[in-house]
Amino acid sequence: MEGQAPRREEGGRGGRGFGGRGGRGGDRGGRGGKRPDGRGGPPKEDWIPKTKLGRLVKYGHITSLEEIYTHSIPIKEAPIVDKLIADSKKQLSDEVMKIVSVQKQTKAGQRTRFKAIVVVGDHEGHVGLGIKLAKEV
Repeated sequence: MEGQAPRREEGGRGGRGFGGRGGRGGDRGGRGGKRPDGRGGPPKEDWIPKTKLGRLVKYGHITSLEEIYTHSIPIKEAPIVDKLIADSKKQLSDEVMKIVSVQKQTKAGQRTRFKAIVVVGDHEGHVGLGIKLAKEV
């Protein structure tokens, strides 16, 4: 052992591998908490529009769904409808119209998924239709 550099014992691992930082996380953040570099996007209450229609709605140039419908503009962001409905003081109601099981044949057998069809409206003539597949109901 003479003539060799002394070995440091770090956490019983011989100074290799994880370096005695506690294994998972350590001084690198670990689990949970806010990221110090600001990544992860804005908080949910802040809406940043991604389309021209979204910017027009957010800054008050368009105030009703009728203005969008008369020009046949496609609505590609859900917060557009949320803001217009909230500003008009209307309540949305939804109803599940149908749930269908859909099967796909695979090598290992069959994979079953469920297709749900839901209708949403405000009882003032505005109706939306949603269709989605999922593994569970």
